[in-house]
Amino acid sequence: MQAEFIKLYNDNPNPNEIRKIVRVLQKGGLIIYPTDTVYGLGCDITKTKALERIARIKGVKLAKANWSFVCADLSNLSDYVRQIDTPTFKILKRALPGPYTFILPGNNSLPKAFKNKKTVGIRVPDNNIAKAIVEALGNPIVSTSIRDEDDVIEYTTDPELIYEKWQNLVDIVIDGGYGDNVPSTVIDLSADEPAVIREGKGKLNIL
Repeated sequence: MQAEFIKLYNDNPNPNEIRKIVRVLQKGGLIIYPTDTVYGLGCDITKTKALERIARIKGVKLAKANWSFVCADLSNLSDYVRQIDTPTFKILKRALPGPYTFILPGNNSLPKAFKNKKTVGIRVPDNNIAKAIVEALGNPIVSTSIRDEDDVIEYTTDPELIYEKWQNLVDIVIDGGYGDNVPSTVIDLSADEPAVIREGKGKLNIL
């Protein structure tokens, strides 16, 4: 099985192609897609078999995987995250959409594969392609960045090279132009004080 290679433009993603991508996700397919940072590997949050496929590819146990939930905006938050206080919400409003991953306390309605998780990583990328996919899907996609084994490169930015490497592992590779090679900034908001876990593309002046 070879992945389909779909070219999309960030300023105006083609709705027919977005629908095709969503159909693949709903059938449990895996996609590689652009974000406002590095390219991501993602699947529908509700498809356990797809989550297991990503875990196998990444060589991790699904129960131990720390992946992000990519949302279209903050309106889905209460589906997965416990009630958050106003200062926390203000940080999210300031930063999102943007190149950040926020670690927040998970609630009891997390999908089955994440039931034992105390926290979840939430991402709202400032990228129209990612946003259009999640909006059309109607729920978040679970995402992990596609790191390169080669530490010098770390993140592959050229969609054609990504396709070469991943075409037999996923169902669709989206060419949304060159990606960035700096990952998102990860900030833990699950405790009393915000903690910066990884400084990436997102500036820290939002705290």
